[in-house]
Amino acid sequence: MGQGLGKRVVDAMGVIDRVIGDIAAGTVALRRSEITAEAERLLTIASPRWAGALAGDIADRVLGMGPLEPLLADPLVTDILVNGPDEIWVDRGGALSRVDARFAGDSDLHATVERVIAPLGLRVDRSSPTVEGRLEDGSRIHVVVPPAAVDHPIVAIRRFTQAVRSLDELVGAGAATLAQVETLSSAVLARKTILVSGGTGTGKTTLLNLLAGLIPPVERVVTIEDAAELQIPGHRVRLEAHPANQEGVGEITIRQLLRSALRLRPDRIVVGEVRGGEALDLIWALNTGHRGSLSTIHANTPQEALWRLETLALSAGDTAEVAVRRQLHAAIDLVVQLEREGALRSITEIAAVGPEGIEDRG
Repeated sequence: MGQGLGKRVVDAMGVIDRVIGDIAAGTVALRRSEITAEAERLLTIASPRWAGALAGDIADRVLGMGPLEPLLADPLVTDILVNGPDEIWVDRGGALSRVDARFAGDSDLHATVERVIAPLGLRVDRSSPTVEGRLEDGSRIHVVVPPAAVDHPIVAIRRFTQAVRSLDELVGAGAATLAQVETLSSAVLARKTILVSGGTGTGKTTLLNLLAGLIPPVERVVTIEDAAELQIPGHRVRLEAHPANQEGVGEITIRQLLRSALRLRPDRIVVGEVRGGEALDLIWALNTGHRGSLSTIHANTPQEALWRLETLALSAGDTAEVAVRRQLHAAIDLVVQLEREGALRSITEIAAVGPEGIEDRG
């Protein structure tokens, strides 16, 4: 670190502490304009040379994610990966690239994380070294700190960016064929149950959002998500899971929400992602009058998607394998497979499911 940069970091950290003290004392309102003005005033005294350059950064650190704020404001950024205070990578829809943004050190990075997750009723420390939550803009944040993280605190932020607004735009972007879009549109209107399958970053949530948007607005739809990302017009009820608080209580699971949803008189249920024992409850729900529901799952092929859903359902309790498989094949009508190649996310297959499993691939 050069002498000039080191001096700036020291000055900035000292001013941050003083600005926070002024806020706590009630002399500065928790507004960006007033925080920026106070930072400029203090910097003019402590380090006049950097006053103009650092005031905005200080406001970012006091109010939000500090050096990550410009990245969060970039609509092209889909993922922000912090491997330590001075190693930050982003994905702008194609490949990972390292950026110049940095924190002052591990303590600065850790303090930023604590400031962001505190309003969510969460904490992260050596006794509880991992945490996951949803930021105010809908982004998902996952944090791992020592001793679970060997070298530095690790932060991964996954942003929900609905760049594609309609199924027709998928065709225009080369992500789907006209025939595929027509098949999916007809399936939604015909109340076919659809499972969207794919790996991380393949666009499962985006496609789920587009398909759910085709549901007639007069139908009552209950959405269940780990992080509330779906934006569906019409008669919609949104439910969101929540981790345990600092005392280890208050956890709300997807499975609990799914059981609650069945008592809310839904016409259809949309589950953001199936990843646990809620798979069994979903299969039962789909076989008891909630046809036309939608969900996503992590899998590499349609067949693997069914196998994974079956395995998750069996993990929920003492249920016969043959019974689960029979109900599963009766519950799911279509599996849509997504894949990612560079910046392009596309539908590679739409598989129809019958009594014996995958029957037709298109």
